[in-house]
Amino acid sequence: MLTYWQSISFANPNAFFLLVVPLLMLGYYFWQFSKQYPSLTLSTTKGINAAGTSWRGSIKDSLFFLRILAVCLLVVVLARPKSYLMEENISSEGIDIVLAMDISSSMLARDFEPDRLTAAKQVANDFIVDRPNDRIGLVVFAGESFTQCPITTDHIVLREMLGEIKDGMIEDGTAIGMGLATAVNRLKESTTKSKVVILLTDGVNNSGFVDPITASDAAIQYGVRVYTIGVGTQGKAPYPFQYGNRTIYKDVDVKIDEDLLRDIAKATGGQYYRATDNQSLKEIYDEIDTLEKSKIDVATINRDKEEFFPFALAAAVLLLLELLLRYTIVRAIP
Repeated sequence: MLTYWQSISFANPNAFFLLVVPLLMLGYYFWQFSKQYPSLTLSTTKGINAAGTSWRGSIKDSLFFLRILAVCLLVVVLARPKSYLMEENISSEGIDIVLAMDISSSMLARDFEPDRLTAAKQVANDFIVDRPNDRIGLVVFAGESFTQCPITTDHIVLREMLGEIKDGMIEDGTAIGMGLATAVNRLKESTTKSKVVILLTDGVNNSGFVDPITASDAAIQYGVRVYTIGVGTQGKAPYPFQYGNRTIYKDVDVKIDEDLLRDIAKATGGQYYRATDNQSLKEIYDEIDTLEKSKIDVATINRDKEEFFPFALAAAVLLLLELLLRYTIVRAIP
């Protein structure tokens, strides 16, 4: 992407003090005019006005002002106007990222506001907004997994697809291996130097036909770095249960396979994080955003150009025009 800035400056701005010369010329002209044509009081100017002024006389009166204008232009020439053109060539090298998000029923626990799933969606949305140069995709998993949105630069569509995620979209369970495998599969054809999966879950792998370690090995093979996030408070968390038309909350144990998540992150060159509330989850995404910065190169080229020629040409034309008129059309006028 190319961007330009252009400005005009003067290499010798002190030359503008010479503008006093045309001012003195103008003052001298009016002083001479007043001496040559003294004031005269008449009872009426009707006869004089009727006589009018010849066109040759009007041209003669304007010759001096042509010279004044030419001198002003020559002062501008001496000030040496220059144009400066700044050109910036901006190139960006984005990162391909897949967000792999657990949407199992346990993500409805209320240890986050308003619940884990909604909090995870809100923070992921902010993360997407802050990374306009990256291609980002979205994978969801519970008892199985699927791609909610392929990796794309159309973040408007991506955020819409993120907003449509809800509990019950797929069979319940926690298939961490399936979620990671699907995310890696989306990145295996990527040609970018940096490929990242951010895997968020609140449980223990208990579903799916792909083992998490096998999925981790695939990530290593394709050069995919995996950041893992365990979501849930320490101890117990209130979980909603439906009884008829009523929803009641009971505290249930928070069980996250932190050892597995830590091993996956370490093996692939990523990091493991534990989020226990909304604020800590936001801080985790902020840290990942800092660690995985897109590369943006800015090459700046400065060019300058002398711009005195148009002013010099105009001054020469005015002086030539004055001489031509003075010694041709108005020559015979006293």
